[in-house]
Parts: sequence; structure tokens; C-alpha cells
Amino acid sequence: MLHASTDLLDEDIDHLHALVADWALLADLSFADLLLLVPSRTSSARAGRGGQTEFLVVAQVRPTTGPTAYHNDEVGSVVINRWVVRNAWREHRIAREGEPEWDGGVPVRTEAIPVRHGDKVIAVLARDTNLATTRTPSALESAYLQGANNLALMVAEGLFPFRGSPAELPESPRVGDGMMRLDGAGKVIFASPNALSAYRRLGYTGNVTGEDLRSVHRALNLPATTPAVWHAIGRRRPVEVELAVASTVVLLRAIPLFPGQTREVLVLVRDVSELRRREAQLLSKDATIREIHHRVKNNLQTVAALLRLQMRRTKVDEARDALGESVRRVTSIALVHETLSQTLGESVPFDEIADQITSVTVDLATTGARATTRRVGSFGMLSGALATPLALVLSELLQNAVEHAFDGSAGSIEVRVRRTASRLDVVVADDGAGLPDDFQLEHSPRLGLQIVRQLVLGEMQGTIRLQAGAGRGTEALLSIPLSSI
Repeated sequence: MLHASTDLLDEDIDHLHALVADWALLADLSFADLLLLVPSRTSSARAGRGGQTEFLVVAQVRPTTGPTAYHNDEVGSVVINRWVVRNAWREHRIAREGEPEWDGGVPVRTEAIPVRHGDKVIAVLARDTNLATTRTPSALESAYLQGANNLALMVAEGLFPFRGSPAELPESPRVGDGMMRLDGAGKVIFASPNALSAYRRLGYTGNVTGEDLRSVHRALNLPATTPAVWHAIGRRRPVEVELAVASTVVLLRAIPLFPGQTREVLVLVRDVSELRRREAQLLSKDATIREIHHRVKNNLQTVAALLRLQMRRTKVDEARDALGESVRRVTSIALVHETLSQTLGESVPFDEIADQITSVTVDLATTGARATTRRVGSFGMLSGALATPLALVLSELLQNAVEHAFDGSAGSIEVRVRRTASRLDVVVADDGAGLPDDFQLEHSPRLGLQIVRQLVLGEMQGTIRLQAGAGRGTEALLSIPLSSI
């Protein structure tokens, strides 16, 4: 929208993106909706000749601390020749309406803030307050509004958003979680009830208001955390620090306020004890699951070793071949569990598993065929629920190619992978003898192909077919919906 409808430069657009990433803070402190207005391309020439100014609303945010001023989404609407917006744009200073305007039966007062980037104003930020519930502000509301006014001045001076500062994380404190205001000397000049409660849970029994935050942290035996709060002023960007006492964990986000001669720190406070406890539980569960996968892998490797021992002792060729196939199948499943035991989360990088299965299958081949293999494309990350049956299917298709395609002669096998957002397509192609004329997969007596068909159609809800290759040989075409498991 910005590129198509305005004359803004790329660096100006980047500045506006950064503003929108952090402007929820200003909306919550202001108890007001924020609209980002940029002059349209068609109005620039008219404005220069004293004509009408036309602004386009390109972004909107509603406060979480108060009622919204607008029931509808204002993005995409056009504001034409509104004096408060025009004055902020032309005079490069904050402009305020005297009397509220009525929007859908709601009285709305607008304050227009010029958005400065470098030495120029590139947009206007409209701060629209719903006056339907206006009353004498409490000490908490006054503290919010004072912080909001300082941030608004910083927007007008080009000091907000903060340069080089990443956007807040989902767990970062919000205004409603708790707030403190510190003066330039580090004295707490205001603390909200939620902030007081957070420090009480940390073990501070006094009232932090009026205290030097450094002395408060020393009393909690947390002196090392205090300097980080002052780094916000020195570095002119927000700093987050975590306070932990026993099982209580409190997250602070220190935001410097420095418009004009003002030097303050706005500290947002959030008790994240329950969040950290759940994270610890998840890590413990994840470690337990990885340990289970590790033990399953070890047990499967023991089974494979016993089968190999029995295979070497068996004199009957047919029985030896059957045991060898069992070793290969057990090994394929063990590879998946081994990878899961080394991976955080429930997904595995399947390329590594596929390459190991290919190597194991060729090494355990009983026909003496000399097959070369290669993989084209990437499986990517797959869930454990999909990786296990796919590993077995891939192993069986490779074994089928090695055993039946080459008849003891040299050949090549290629595994081609194509992945989209919704499907995984795999082709196992060989240049061997090809399929019999009357071959039908659903009627094949081979145990391996029966296993493949059952896993693909049943467990993976996909499709499988075998057909003659483009030149010679056979192609096994496998298609799996990625949302199936």
C-alpha cells in the first residue's frame, strides 16, 4: 500500500514499519486508538500549492487498556483536509482538537502527532480518544498519560521508535501487566498496583514508590540486575531483565523516555513465574521423551543384533534372507528413534534418515547387486508420526529395487523428492529390468510391497503406484498429504 499510494522512500517506509511494530505501547498508555496517516501521492502537489491535503490511513491499533474510538477498521480510508492533521503535517508539531468530533454516536478527540524521520516529517499519527467514559483520571491513569505524552513527543522529535531495537517478544511485559516510572536518578516516582504486587511476590515487603530501585534490588539480593535498567538510558533503547527469587520470576522491560530535557525510565513489570514453570515442565517432558526414544533405539538395535546373530547361524538361504529383511526393517525404525532422541521438538530432519536408510539397504543387499544411489531434493523437517512409516516405506522400496531390478548386475537408484506446503511427493526410480507386463501392486505377493501399500494408504493416507520408468527400469511414485498425520 505504501509503495503504491505514496512517494515515501524505502528508508521512510522502514521507519514506519518499526513504529507500527512498537506502537501498542503508546496506544495502551494513551487509552486511545492510533491511526497512521500518510499523504497520498495525488495530494502532494496540491498541498504544495495550498490545496487540499489527502491522507491515507495505512495502519490502526486499538488500546487494550480502554474502549476503542472506532467500531470499524479504518485502514484504507481517506482523510481529506482535516485541519488537525494538516497542521501537524505542515507545522511539524503536535496539534490538538478543541471540541470532539462524533463518530457513530461516540465523541472522539483527536491529537495529531507528526512522525519525524531524520530531518523531515513523513507521516502523521492520529491519537483518537473515546470520550464517552471520560472522568477525572486516577493517579494510575495520570501516570499512563504522562508516559504517553513523553512517547508522543519522542515520535515528533524522531526519537521513537528506537533505532536498532528489536520488537517486543510475545512474553514481554505490556502496560496492563504492571508499570513503574523512574526519574533520572533511579527513584521510583510511581508504581502501579500490579507492579507493587510483583515486587511483593519477590519478597520486598515495603512500598517501592519513593525508593531508589537500586536499593530495592539490593534488599532482594539482586544487585547485578540493576545496571541493565540504566543501560536503557545510556543506549537509548529498551532493555529487558529477569528477576528471580526462589520460584518467583519477574520480567522487567525498561524503556527510556528522553524528549527535550526529560530523562525518565518507564519500567513495565510482568510476573512470569507460571510461564517459566510451564516452560520447565515442557523441557522436562521433552527430555523424558528423548530418553524414551533413546531407550527404544537401544532396544531395537539389540533386536537387530540378535537377528544378525541368528542370520549368521542359519543354514537355509530363504530363512537367512527373511532374517536379513527383518534386520533392515528394525534398523530403519531405530534410525528414526535415534534422530528423535537427539532433536528438540517432535520433528526430525528426514534427509539424514533417508540417506542412512539408503546406505543400510544397499549394504544389507543379499543379491550381490552393485547399486549406486543418490537423492535429489529435500524432505525437510517431518513429524515423528510421519517419519517412522515413511522410513519403512522408503526402506522397502529401496530393497525392492536392489533385489529385483538388477539381477546381480550394476545399476543406479535415484530418490527424487518434491515438497510443497501441503504435499510430499517421492519417486524411487531405478534403471533395472522393469516390471512384468501383468504386474499389479494390489495383487503383488511380495511382503515388502504389501507393507508399503498398507502404510501409505492406511497410516499416511497417501497414494502409491509403480510404473515403467521414462527410459527403462521402474518408478515408485509416492504422494503424501502433509496434514494427514
